[in-house]
Amino acid sequence: MVCALAVISDGNLRSVSLTLADIVGIFEDRYDPAWAESWDAVGLVCGDPGAQVRRVLFAVDPVAEVADEALGWGADLIVTHHPLLLRPVHGVPATTPKGRLVHRLIRGGTALFTAHTNADVADPGVSDALARAVGLTGDLRPLSPSPDDPRRGLGRVGELPEPLTLREFAAGAAEGLPVTAGGLRVAGDPDALIRTVAVCGGAGDSLLGAARAAGADVYLTADLRHHPASEFREAGTTALVDAAHWATEWPWLRDAAGLLGETNVETRISAAVTDAWTFRSCEGST
Repeated sequence: MVCALAVISDGNLRSVSLTLADIVGIFEDRYDPAWAESWDAVGLVCGDPGAQVRRVLFAVDPVAEVADEALGWGADLIVTHHPLLLRPVHGVPATTPKGRLVHRLIRGGTALFTAHTNADVADPGVSDALARAVGLTGDLRPLSPSPDDPRRGLGRVGELPEPLTLREFAAGAAEGLPVTAGGLRVAGDPDALIRTVAVCGGAGDSLLGAARAAGADVYLTADLRHHPASEFREAGTTALVDAAHWATEWPWLRDAAGLLGETNVETRISAAVTDAWTFRSCEGST
């Protein structure tokens, strides 16, 4: 990492004014861009690497509400988990929602940086933070280890400090995660005992088989679809907990902000609930 941090001799990062390049270096040291999926778009989206950074806002989604919060607070940088420009673009005119966001950030002097699938597979990464949020306290191991480093990979599996019923586990998970309109959906016997827990932040139905192979009593993730979930339940006893995508990735923001804890940069976790769903209706014909 070539930045001001490399020349500090006394270890006191609080005495150094950091540039955007310094901050990017800190995050890319922890979340190597080379770990990102080939289809992903991570790293610096906009901003002058030489600009000083005094305030950093952390959020899951780079949306207008987050930009409002950042600009109102005077943030020099927004760090998000989800990319703004995931698909190839040929322009960012202010006539489009994403183009307007880029224009607003540049006019306001606020940079945008993304750590996505490279943060998912890091050690620790997104799923480590999720596991801690839902009650796992001991050692964790990846559900799908990275071929080049078995300590990294997608998802995590670990043990609860003591067995809980599925009902108790789900209640504790709901308390540990931020509130969303959809809450948690649970499939399984409410009185079944849970000890081994598998989790994956974000959409995790690709790891259903890995959760079963790991001997998980329950698998907590997001965006589970009807047919894969139904077939999974028919084939075994592992319970499922389906949470909001945004909620499963939000706990990681604290870990990411903690990387700047030894610097003089002020950090804030966004208060914006940017889950796609805004309310739930329980009316029905039965």
